[in-house]
Amino acid sequence: MSQSAPKGLRLHIGLFGRRNVGKSSLLNAITRQQVAIVSPVAGTTTDPVEKPMELLPLGPVLFIDTAGIDDVGALGEMRIARTTAVFDRTDLGIVVSAGGEWGPFERELVAALQSRRIPVLVAMNKADQNRATDAPAAELAAAGIPLVHTAAIDGTGIGELRQRLIELAPADFVDSPAIVSDLVGPGETAVLVVPIDKEAPKGRLILPQVQTIRDLLDGDALCLVVKERELRHALDLLRTPPKLVVTDSQAFLKVAADVPPEVRMTGFSILFSRSKGDLLTQVAGALAIERLQPGDRVLIAEACAHHPIGEDIGRVKIPRWLTQFVGGQLEFTHVQGHDFPADLHRYRLVIQCGSCMLNRRAVLSRILHCREAGVPITNYGLAIAYSLGIFARALSPFPAALELYRSLAHDDGGR
Repeated sequence: MSQSAPKGLRLHIGLFGRRNVGKSSLLNAITRQQVAIVSPVAGTTTDPVEKPMELLPLGPVLFIDTAGIDDVGALGEMRIARTTAVFDRTDLGIVVSAGGEWGPFERELVAALQSRRIPVLVAMNKADQNRATDAPAAELAAAGIPLVHTAAIDGTGIGELRQRLIELAPADFVDSPAIVSDLVGPGETAVLVVPIDKEAPKGRLILPQVQTIRDLLDGDALCLVVKERELRHALDLLRTPPKLVVTDSQAFLKVAADVPPEVRMTGFSILFSRSKGDLLTQVAGALAIERLQPGDRVLIAEACAHHPIGEDIGRVKIPRWLTQFVGGQLEFTHVQGHDFPADLHRYRLVIQCGSCMLNRRAVLSRILHCREAGVPITNYGLAIAYSLGIFARALSPFPAALELYRSLAHDDGGR
């Protein structure tokens, strides 16, 4: 992949540590670019700094240089909050310490990463100034945590650090789940229904559609892309029925009516629930729509920070469909980008977008937070399909998910 690979497809590598231990200098040394401001003044980095790059042989990665997590004062607390939020989208963590500095603070950082099952390595930076004692090295070795001695100023240990990052890359990044190609197969045909509306970028397709097309091509499958108005004609032209029809969730009802019942159908967002998150958990979460009551609070989380236009899917259409389903007004809260509430207890349901702009770990972290809070979570496509009454049809390509839905619906009174 090139430097233009979307953030959501990049391995996210976070740098954490005290103020002024050389995190920014280390990032500059790793990337061989002056991407972070370096200063002897503690606290120079105020917000997470992101730098996309190619780390061969892994491919596209995103380094995140965080503010010192030992900051003080009210402003420091805000910086710390933004830094700790990076934990939830980190695939691999680097705890940076200055030469001989190793104590409870660094151990807490390591523990915080390990509690999230994030691979971690320790960089003892400024090795040219003060070599670490043997005690931390023995402690880390006993815990199975790699340790690299670095000096950003002259490049000492940078090559070894890069090698360690490659060795620690999570398997779910190296072997990331397919989006759709495993459902279609080589030589088979998928029909993609792509409505062109105000929110479609002029001259381009939106990211989930592009990524789905690329995944089909990588899987040696055939791909036919049509607008919803041309779908029925396109199906008539095919000598063999397609293996799968995938539609933008907003066109679910029309596509469901035009696609023969023997042909499997689903939505782009549901495909991304599987490849970016946990489809079974989000299928179970969709059933919470059945229990919503007027006045309940629903959180809608959008990964991209776009400006809503007209009939926005998250701001207008999903609230409308859910309100019609419930038969009364619900209270909707919207968050965008990396924002996600720490306290979820006030919500009866969380609806996450397809998350093409997030990496898989970020989505799984949100699912984990919801589970810990006892709040069901689903996603756009699943919520739309359920509220429109075509949930089973949209789950037809996923036997395990369909079986789960039927068992849960039966336990819930046979709805």
